[in-house]
Amino acid sequence: MLRENDAQGMTEFCRALHAAVAAEILEALEGRDAWTVLSHSQVPRQVKILRYMSLHSQVEIVQVADREPLSRLLEEMAPDDRVDILSRLDRDRVEQLLPLIAQAERNDIRRLLSYAEDSAGSIMTTEYASLPLDITVSEALEQLRQQAPDRETIYYVYLLDDQRQLRGLLSLREILFAALDAVLTDIMRRDVVSVPVDADQEFVARQLARYNFIAIPVVDSNDRLVGIVTHDDILDVVQEEATEDAHRLGAIEPLEDSYLETELLTIAWKRGGWLLFLAVVALFTAELLDMFRPTSDSADWMILFLPLVLASGGNAGSQSATLVIRTIALGEVVRQQGAKLARRELLIGGMLGLALASVGFLAAHWWFELSWIRASVVGVTVFLVVLLGTICGVLLPLLFRWCGMDPALMSNPLIAALIDVVGVAIYYGVRVLIVGEASH
Repeated sequence: MLRENDAQGMTEFCRALHAAVAAEILEALEGRDAWTVLSHSQVPRQVKILRYMSLHSQVEIVQVADREPLSRLLEEMAPDDRVDILSRLDRDRVEQLLPLIAQAERNDIRRLLSYAEDSAGSIMTTEYASLPLDITVSEALEQLRQQAPDRETIYYVYLLDDQRQLRGLLSLREILFAALDAVLTDIMRRDVVSVPVDADQEFVARQLARYNFIAIPVVDSNDRLVGIVTHDDILDVVQEEATEDAHRLGAIEPLEDSYLETELLTIAWKRGGWLLFLAVVALFTAELLDMFRPTSDSADWMILFLPLVLASGGNAGSQSATLVIRTIALGEVVRQQGAKLARRELLIGGMLGLALASVGFLAAHWWFELSWIRASVVGVTVFLVVLLGTICGVLLPLLFRWCGMDPALMSNPLIAALIDVVGVAIYYGVRVLIVGEASH
């Protein structure tokens, strides 16, 4: 259709297919070709198809679209969706587009763009259903009919006073089943759960999940309603945050777009920085090995068990860090519970350390035929490094959290590298204490 400039075919493509199917096909095209196809459909249909496309693809299309049709498209889009796109564009491009957009939408865009990234304000929509306090159910239904076409959801109706302060909440179900002459203030719920406009998006997601809401209101410092965050936006947040944590746990700086949509140099840069840092940490392990290198061959047997020592501590630390970081991400740990979490992991580390130490001791004595005293060095070291790895795996993420940093920055490879350094020192230190052989 593109090669033959088949306008009728492209119009039918946009009209006949489900918007998600059309979006999937258009994502495989270059931005300019995708816009050529979309331009053969009406603006409302363009919006529906774009909503199913990735943000990266949306931005590609917006960058090549003509200004006039693009301004009409942005006006039709949901406030949170268009702000997501505009936040990715150059400031000059945004300033060129804004004068072409209606004044009301323009002010809304500027306000939403002013909120901090990853805050409730940055992901909320201003298309919510609201009513005054002192009207009847009959009047409320009439107003909701007028509001419905321009609202993202009308299942929750927020009741506001003259200063737009949030005073109450009613579901559409409650309104439909109420008496027509009932006044809203008499039937509304007054204990409305809301979130501040500057709240972190992870907190918003936890609140929405905690109360099983479809949407949650966002208020400013004066308790004025400024927007709502809907469940579909929270699903995107949950996926984004989980992806970021997964990347950081693997010692990768989080990607803005999907893996296949990210430039190779960008991926190499985000991975290379961590790998370089971990390589430097590994050099400290080599330095310690050189420091403890014996003058004779009497300690060559220790090299055989170095992989066991390092792997046991690093793996135990990575396990603890994974459990603790995920527990923190789910909001299951408050500040007062940090000590309880550390005690639990200390006990678990002790049990795991004893089990692995027994395996190491028996393997060294029976399999590799070392003496009881040398086998004891292996067993004691494995116990200590597993215990240390477990403690580090729980304490370091908690420390990052208390410092206001993302606990996931304490990645599994980083914990393993740190335990490697300390594990070598413990290994040779235990050998000196038990066997009594000093290194040079």
